[in-house]
Amino acid sequence: MAETHGTIVIKKYANRRLYDTSASRYVTLDHLRELVKDGKNFQVVDAKSGEDLTRGVLAQIIFEEESKGETLLPVEFLRQLISFYGDSMQSMVPGYLNMSMDSFAKQHAEMREKMAEAMGSPTASMAMMEEATKRNMEMFQQAMSMFSPFAQTGAAASAFPAPDAPEDKEDVDTLRAELDAMKAKLDKLAGD
Repeated sequence: MAETHGTIVIKKYANRRLYDTSASRYVTLDHLRELVKDGKNFQVVDAKSGEDLTRGVLAQIIFEEESKGETLLPVEFLRQLISFYGDSMQSMVPGYLNMSMDSFAKQHAEMREKMAEAMGSPTASMAMMEEATKRNMEMFQQAMSMFSPFAQTGAAASAFPAPDAPEDKEDVDTLRAELDAMKAKLDKLAGD
């Protein structure tokens, strides 16, 4: 029972101790945090009942990181997230968050690749990092505005703008042009 299809089983006992069945030893939340960072899947189960406790333990890890000063989640985001519990849109939030985080992770990986290629020029590296940070913050702010679409207007129709809105097309065209320019600069740097 140490691993189930690549998933490490962690037993949680009544005394709140965690036991890693794959390593046959007691572990801490820090160990579980490292497993997450290493991309390893684990499932935390109650040692007596077998109930899945993974979600609560992951939330506890996040809480501990936030309380150490390693803040990642803005207070407004947490408030908005809490407001969705019991809301009719609650079922949409997990899928949207997964999609957003997957997109962010892909962009992060691409940025790391480009940074590795551009390390020959510190000025270009910093400019590229600043631009990527700016874009990620804009994307994050747009994502957060999706969580409170009714707060500003009070109308459901305004939450999801028409896909053919001219300003949206202009924004996309502008972003596409900026992305093409950045790609050309990166290609030029890679060629040098």
